[in-house]
Amino acid sequence: MEGGSVSEKQETERVLTPELRGYAEEWAERPGSLIMVLHKVQEHFGYIPRQAAFEVAELLSVPPARVFGVITFYHLFKLQEPGRNRIAVCMGTACYLKGAEDLITELEQLLGVGLNTVTPDGEFSVEAVRCIGCCGLAPVLTVNGHVHGNLTPEDLPDILAQYRGA
Repeated sequence: MEGGSVSEKQETERVLTPELRGYAEEWAERPGSLIMVLHKVQEHFGYIPRQAAFEVAELLSVPPARVFGVITFYHLFKLQEPGRNRIAVCMGTACYLKGAEDLITELEQLLGVGLNTVTPDGEFSVEAVRCIGCCGLAPVLTVNGHVHGNLTPEDLPDILAQYRGA
C-alpha cells in the first residue's frame, strides 16, 4: 500500500500528545474518567478537536456518541477553537440586572459576531457565562481571564483596543 499501512496513516493523524494519551490510560478504569480526560484535553488545546474526541472514545472504550454527548451537554466544553482573545460576559443575576445584555449586544455590533463564535480574523471569541464571582463590579466581563468591571457599552471599544493585535 502506497504511503504506509492503514494503521501507520491513522497514527500520523492522531492529535493527542503522548502525555494526554498516558493521562487517558491512567484514568480509563476510574469513575468520572470521561469528564476528567476531556478537561485535560481542553486544557491542552483550548477546546476539544473532533479527532481528539474520537481518540478519547477509543482510549476509554466508550462510544464516540457518548463522548460527543458529554461535550455538547456541558457548556464548559468547546468543539470550536476559541479566538486568541477570549471574552466572557457574566450573565449572573447582578450583572444581568445591571446591563450585561447590553454589553453582549454592543460586542456583537463591534465585532460583527454573535455569542459562541469567533471573529473571522480569529482575534476574539465571545461567550456568556453564568457567574464570574465579581458581583460588586457588575456588570463584568473578562478577556483572557482579566476582569473588567462597572462597564457600560461605551467602555467596550477601549477594552477591545487593549487586546487587538497585542
